[in-house]
Amino acid sequence: MKLTIERSDLLNALSHVQNVVERRNTIPILSNVLLQASKGELKLTATDLDIEAVDSADAKVSAEGAITAPAGTLFDVIRKLPAGAEVELETQPDNQRLTIRAGRSHFELPTLPASDFQTMSSDDGATSFSVDAKDFARLIDKTRFAISTEETRYYLNGVYLHGVKTDDGNPVLRTVATDGHRLALAEIPAPKGSENLEGVIVPRKAVAEARRLIDAVDGDIEIAVSDTKIVVRAGRAVLTSKLIDGSFPDYSRVIPKGNDKKLVVDNKAFEAAVDRVSTVSAERSRSVKMSLSEGKLTLAVNHAETGAGNEELEAEYGSDAMEIGFNAKYLLDIAGQIEAETAEFMFNDPASPALVLDPSDDSARYVLMPLRV
Repeated sequence: MKLTIERSDLLNALSHVQNVVERRNTIPILSNVLLQASKGELKLTATDLDIEAVDSADAKVSAEGAITAPAGTLFDVIRKLPAGAEVELETQPDNQRLTIRAGRSHFELPTLPASDFQTMSSDDGATSFSVDAKDFARLIDKTRFAISTEETRYYLNGVYLHGVKTDDGNPVLRTVATDGHRLALAEIPAPKGSENLEGVIVPRKAVAEARRLIDAVDGDIEIAVSDTKIVVRAGRAVLTSKLIDGSFPDYSRVIPKGNDKKLVVDNKAFEAAVDRVSTVSAERSRSVKMSLSEGKLTLAVNHAETGAGNEELEAEYGSDAMEIGFNAKYLLDIAGQIEAETAEFMFNDPASPALVLDPSDDSARYVLMPLRV
């Protein structure tokens, strides 16, 4: 294999695939990226056997061939080469090393045979649709912070993606994530072909890689979902991931329907105040007490060992006085998603979950379970 390629093109393609590779691997070949040179392009593939990323870049190929090289090292070498450099890649037949030349720089990396590299098969019968990259990025951004990190509840370790009809009959494409303490939901009008998408759970790592992949895309991406896999196509890049084999809980039962006590507060001021008072909260629970009274919200932390703090905010509230506690980190995570100047909290009582709404975005909802304070 021998080829010449622009450093920026190679770096861009490598950046799309190398994050899939696990840094610590018991199977050496899984630490490598597959390089395949043919017909004027270099194709790169990386996998951890659960997720696979493929991208390609234009190259001047003088000798076709395929080899695998350490993904992390190759990425770091190319990243540190001067901008605008022409990079020459060549495999040495005598020692099977990959030679990298750019200007006065010269590197040799160990390789493993391309024949040992495993690629993921594609599934037939998938549901396919096109969706605007920015819309899909929004579905991810509005929900992924609520993905559970508890491995025992593996069915919560991803984002639930599905087609559903709203109460007024409009089909939407919806994402939901929950860790049992909070829930995030976002939706967009269903792209053609996604209206009847059966619910699938996309793993956390695949969600992160898909988000990274579509970051630079302007326009539509293609998504195909089968019973066991999801495929995201963005330009020349393709991400394939296994789905989580499990049943996502009936989240609709968790979303409060009758919360009628409404609090409206300046979101930036609220976020900053929560951040300040939580400085003295106990690290494990990060509990903050919200005291609601007419026209006023008081945030307070009182812990025997770490100290006490409180802050008062102006707020719109006209219902009965109430005290309710929440995890400070969860409050900050949701405040970070609110795009309007104000955040709306809908309460029922101190023991019931609260509904948080963004006045500027009625297609996103957040649910927070209270803490005892």
